[in-house]
Amino acid sequence: MDLADQKAAVRKQAFAARKAAFDLDAGGASGLLSSVLAGYRGVSLAGYMPIRSEIDPLPAMAEAAAHGHVGVPVIMGQGQPLRFSRWMPDAPLRAGPFGAMVPEVDDFLKPEILIVPLVAFTRTGGRLGYGGGFYDRTLQQLRARRATLAIGFAYGAQEMAALPMEPTDQMLDMIVTDAEVIEV
Repeated sequence: MDLADQKAAVRKQAFAARKAAFDLDAGGASGLLSSVLAGYRGVSLAGYMPIRSEIDPLPAMAEAAAHGHVGVPVIMGQGQPLRFSRWMPDAPLRAGPFGAMVPEVDDFLKPEILIVPLVAFTRTGGRLGYGGGFYDRTLQQLRARRATLAIGFAYGAQEMAALPMEPTDQMLDMIVTDAEVIEV
């Protein structure tokens, strides 16, 4: 089985685990994320607008927006790094690619912290995304300019013992789940 097939098999398993955790989520899953971000008040960060069964970072992002700039990813095109447009709670949004909402008017910023959505993770900072490479390219570009903290945000059920990794895969610095904070 080649690497692409391995990743596809792991994604299928991880999507099922994530959906099961999502179905049990009674809200409040972003509490630990809020406590982690409180230590970085005023630092420019980017979260994401949750789609499908992704864990919801919006309450933590709203709290952070009261203290500093918060952006959300905007897909500029296939094979390109993401850009991040300034987001505020209750600000007007428009539909972006892949069903994620983005601010109606783009006001781009360069975050120092990225809250990264994922399909699966390992305790050593490995991350499996959707397969487009957007976050890998983006983190590589941001980290080439300055230190950038990548915080994976997921349900604990998305943890895997190991993941098929490529040299271009960017590692997470920390993982925050609905139940714990994992320092890498």
